[in-house]
Amino acid sequence: MATDIRAVMTNCGVSAQKVRLVCDMVRGQPASRAMDTLKFTPKVAAHHVRKLLASAIANAEENFGVSRDDLFIYHIAADEAPTRKWRRFGARGRFKPILRRASHITVILREKE
Repeated sequence: MATDIRAVMTNCGVSAQKVRLVCDMVRGQPASRAMDTLKFTPKVAAHHVRKLLASAIANAEENFGVSRDDLFIYHIAADEAPTRKWRRFGARGRFKPILRRASHITVILREKE
């Protein structure tokens, strides 16, 4: 059975919807190629996903002794984190709700067989 190398980022300040767009670009790619793709992607979420992927690669090298050239992205997902809610007051006594959405990102790497 293949060993799963896992890294998780909780409460990332970007919404899950925006992170999923970036995750879809790199899903299933070799880890080194995914790092290059994320480096030149002009989205804020790409920076967060790239840092998390680098952490997962470091975990694989340090804890499992796996070369970064043998890794590929087996699973990557972005789930919703708790939403921060507050309000800004508007005209005629009303208030406008403001929702700051966050996300939890999970990356699982596996070694090529």
